[in-house]
Order: sequence, then C-alpha cells, then structure tokens
Amino acid sequence: MDCVTSDNPPGAAGLAALRPCLPSPLTELADDRFAERGLRLLLKRDDLIHPDLPGNKWRKLEPNLRAAAASGARTLLTFGGAYSNHLRATAAAGRLLGFGTIGVVRGDELAGRPLNPSLARCAADGMRLRFVDRATYRRKAEPEVLASLAPPDAFVIPEGGSNAAAALGCTGLGRELRGVADVVGVACGTGGTLAGLAAGLSAGQRAIGFPVLKGGFLEQEILRLQDEAFGGRRGTWTLDDRFHGGGYAKSTPGLDEFATDFTDRHDIALERVYVAKMLYGLTTLACEGAFAPGTRVVAVVTGAP
Repeated sequence: MDCVTSDNPPGAAGLAALRPCLPSPLTELADDRFAERGLRLLLKRDDLIHPDLPGNKWRKLEPNLRAAAASGARTLLTFGGAYSNHLRATAAAGRLLGFGTIGVVRGDELAGRPLNPSLARCAADGMRLRFVDRATYRRKAEPEVLASLAPPDAFVIPEGGSNAAAALGCTGLGRELRGVADVVGVACGTGGTLAGLAAGLSAGQRAIGFPVLKGGFLEQEILRLQDEAFGGRRGTWTLDDRFHGGGYAKSTPGLDEFATDFTDRHDIALERVYVAKMLYGLTTLACEGAFAPGTRVVAVVTGAP
C-alpha cells in the first residue's frame, strides 16, 4: 500500500491500490438470546474492509476521495470531535494517497492539551489539526466560516463523511446484503450510512438505525441525504433512539455490562461508541419480541475497538 510520490497528483495511484476487502465478510453467531426466539444473528464485518479505512469510513470516503482526485485538489479538509473515527480515516487516506489533510476539531480547549490517542494517530498520519470553539464549529457550513478554515486548494468533506456521494457509496452495503438479511441494524452518527444502506436493500428488507447521539435530529438529516442522493426517500428504515447511552461517547452501566458480556460470549471485542450501542439495541429488540421467528438479523460492525 504505497503512497504516490510527491511528483504525482494526489490519488493518481487509484483507490484500487489500497486493496479493500469487498464484499466484507458475513459471519453467523450462536447467541441464545436470538436462537431461543427462532432468530439468526449475523455480523456484517465491515470493520475488516481495510486496516486504515475500516467499515463505513471506506464506503463513505471512497466516492469523496475519487471526487477530490478528479478535482485536482491536493488537500482534504474535514471535521470531527476529539475521538472521531472519520478524522482518523481521512488522515490515513491522505497518507496512503498523497493528499495533505486538515482536521477541524470541535473544542478550542483541546488545543493546549496533550493529544489523545485518536488525535495523535491523525497527527502521525500527517493531518494538521485546527481546534475551533464550539460556536464556530456549529457554523462550519456557513460560507464565510468555511472560507476562513479551508485553503483554496482544499476539497471539503463534511463531518462524518456524510453527503450525497457518501450515501451513494453506502448503497453497496445494502446490495451485499440482498437475499441474506431480513432486518439490518447499523449505528448512526451523521446518518450517511443508513441513508445509503436502506437505498441498497431489496423490497421486503428493512434497516434499523441506532443513533449514538441524543437530540432527535437524525431523521430529517437522513431524509435530506436521501433526497440529495436519490431524489427522495428510499428503502424501508426506522430509527430507535433508546440506546445512545446519554450521548456521543457516553455510556450507561447497562451498556457496559452488555458489551462485556457480549465479548465473553463470543470472544469479540466491541467498539463502544457505535457498535456496542447498535448490538445492545438489536438484542433488546429481540428480547422484546420485535422480530418474527425465522428473521435473519444482520448487525453491521462499522469499526474496531
């Protein structure tokens, strides 16, 4: 996985050189909480797509990286919080494909502190970190604020990588699950993955999104993304916002207990910000009788611990 040389435009080597593992593996788990109700539980291991751009990060970034290369941009600029998987994936993509990267980080109070492991990884991959106060961050899409953050040669990727291109990229996830799933669960941050996943599924399949942030704003954002990408709502999807654990990167004793128990049962360590909340939600729904016997429930594993 060699980077392009500095004499070539970024991305010139082509994303195929990164050798993603697609379609991602689908594995079945023996879990008595599902089996006792006549259900099958399968994991869609998107975390194994690429070691540096795992899961929905590959699916959302790939079309944006192609667009950046086609535009002639030499720098990628994007946004995220202090523990953003998207920032890490963008920094890695820049290193692998020869783009410069700038990460606009929410919270100017972080500027004077040691970098946490997530931001340290971004910096090690060459990302320039720019910390902004939260009021400015909320206005990041306004033209005058964006102009103050982005250099002229930058290709701007939105927070979480979620835009119409990303939703189109995530339709591949839905297509890979046609004929093998009845219900598909996925964790939701900015909504791009669910928007594309649902659009890629066949009639008769449905997707459930589990928001990891509280606030109830996500439905309108997913509808907006689907409208921009597909011209309107696509697929059968719903949201269950009972499992955010108090907000982004927050947890509850019940969620912690579930994640530890899941690892003990299946010898699979769970990523806690997204994946654990989604699996907690699917397992709770199974125990509540939300799925008819015979249902094939697929959980999308979007990231590693």
